[in-house]
Amino acid sequence: MIIPIDAVDTETLHSLVEAFVLREGTEYGAEDVSMETKVTQVLDALKSGEAVLVYSELHESVDIRPKDDVTSHSESAQEE
Repeated sequence: MIIPIDAVDTETLHSLVEAFVLREGTEYGAEDVSMETKVTQVLDALKSGEAVLVYSELHESVDIRPKDDVTSHSESAQEE
């Protein structure tokens, strides 16, 4: 289930993004990216709609996924 970011408190959203970045890491090739820079990038992706918050009832957790991954996964599940 996709959670609209405007339905989440600002501090909670920031905490979710920080937890996501910590899980994913900040090393991207030749240059490391600072934690704050990566948090800002993920927040920007959420605000622009490139990424979405996804709640998993099975795992009772929230993840951040590229919108295209969620959309294409939903479409293939509906086709089955």
